Amino acid sequence: MTQWKYICKLEDIPVLGARRVARAQGLEVAVFRTATDEVFALLDRCPHKGGPLSQGMVFGQSVACPLHNWTIGLCNGQAQAPDEGCTPSFQVKLEGGAVYLDADELAHRALTETRPLAGPALRVALA
Repeated sequence: MTQWKYICKLEDIPVLGARRVARAQGLEVAVFRTATDEVFALLDRCPHKGGPLSQGMVFGQSVACPLHNWTIGLCNGQAQAPDEGCTPSFQVKLEGGAVYLDADELAHRALTETRPLAGPALRVALA
């Protein structure tokens, strides 16, 4: 049986925006809210270059990555053709105006994904 972890109230997520959820391990999860108050959750990492999807523009059931404008489906994390790639999605439950995520997925899903290193951080990592 799924154990749900309370994340926030629906109104704590901006309409057509996102809220980031920190985890003990792994990258953050972005929880998105559409114009019709649907809620979706994806790993906060674009499959293209690792951009923070939580900072992208939400439209319909998609989000545009803020780095290179890739369109990512909120339902499944799939990049829209002609782009290719997928970011992990997480189960969400909206009940009584509260948003919940699957506790097991938060603890175990997509823990090895990382953000790409660039700029000064890359020089330090290579040294």
